[in-house]
Amino acid sequence: MGVRSFVAGNEKLCGGMPEFELPQCVSRNSKSRGGVHKLKLTISVVFDLLGIILLVTLLYLCWLKEKKSKPISSSSNNSLPNLSYETLLKATDGFSSTNLIGAGSFGSVYKGLLRENGNVIAVKVLNLMRHGAFKSFKAECEALKCIKHRNLLKVLTACSGIDYKGDEFKALVYEFMVNGSLKEWLYPNPVQDDVDRHSKKLSLVQRINISIDVASALDYLHNQCKSPVIHCDLKPNNVLLDADMVGHVGDFGLAKIVLESTSDTRANTSSAGLRGTIGYAAPEYANGRQVSREGDVYSYGILLLEMFTGLSPTSDIFRDNLNLHNYVAEALPQRAMEITDPVVLHIGESHDSSHDALHKRNCIFQECLETIYRIGLACSVEEPRRRMNVDKVATQLHLIRKKLLAAFLLGRMRHE
Repeated sequence: MGVRSFVAGNEKLCGGMPEFELPQCVSRNSKSRGGVHKLKLTISVVFDLLGIILLVTLLYLCWLKEKKSKPISSSSNNSLPNLSYETLLKATDGFSSTNLIGAGSFGSVYKGLLRENGNVIAVKVLNLMRHGAFKSFKAECEALKCIKHRNLLKVLTACSGIDYKGDEFKALVYEFMVNGSLKEWLYPNPVQDDVDRHSKKLSLVQRINISIDVASALDYLHNQCKSPVIHCDLKPNNVLLDADMVGHVGDFGLAKIVLESTSDTRANTSSAGLRGTIGYAAPEYANGRQVSREGDVYSYGILLLEMFTGLSPTSDIFRDNLNLHNYVAEALPQRAMEITDPVVLHIGESHDSSHDALHKRNCIFQECLETIYRIGLACSVEEPRRRMNVDKVATQLHLIRKKLLAAFLLGRMRHE
């Protein structure tokens, strides 16, 4: 008769014969190894999680930085992908002369209609046979890629490819300005006026508004861009007007981007040898001086004088030592009204026709015009360092407009 053994209730027993069905014994060394293994596993999991968190954080920061560095795009940009030569050819009816709306030093501008979405565009086709045209294209792309302002002509896209003849083709596509250039309004074509059934006449307030628009654009280019931009070719042809008669500065084919600090006006020479248009270009450019903010201010001053006198700086009346600047300077202060474009004075902006009201209106007109002319003269003095800062120009013009509008409002209230 065998001996029976009872081990029930002895929880710490282990090992022994299989018949006892006791758990396997674990030594202290094996426990220690198990603990170390668990610790290593825990540390590994923690480091993996930290790595994932770090990677996600870095990716997010990179995305955020890239988003901030990208210029803000408008809905019109999103609706206009890269346009091919064929698309532009169809949009302009084969670059038809009937769609030609302007021609410049390096190319021609055509009105176009995109059949896909019905958008009206302006297409500047570069004449690559012309010396400097490629540099002009490159300069304009470089200048426009990082700037955005309500008073700058918006470039929608660029096209670079091969035409049907196998020749190189380059074009810039702009937002279309329905009211054309400022030049068309300063010197309207009577025949064209009859076709359009309306006369192109700019009132005093409209001219002040456009003057403010151009000054605001220059202030942005000179003082608010990360790398200041010098336009180099400011003139009536390069100021475009939208449906609301808001001015937009365009044509950056001669533009320079300042490479040094904001106190240094030296610029790159992507269009070496080109210094603007005769009559508007700063006199120091003729002596080989580098382009500068002051050079743009000079051009603006001449443009301002032209807008209110209705006289081009290249007019035949300016001979010998007489120029637009001297012509205006000699007329002030007594003959401010006399040298002003008659269109400005003939457009009635007051409903009150009494003698006293007309006299008061004329006094206000003369005072405002004299101030405007003095701003133009201060911008177009021969010595660059003496020229007025463009930010002060905009401030003074705003004050003039405010005073003028207040006078008109008072006159209407009295009439009513």
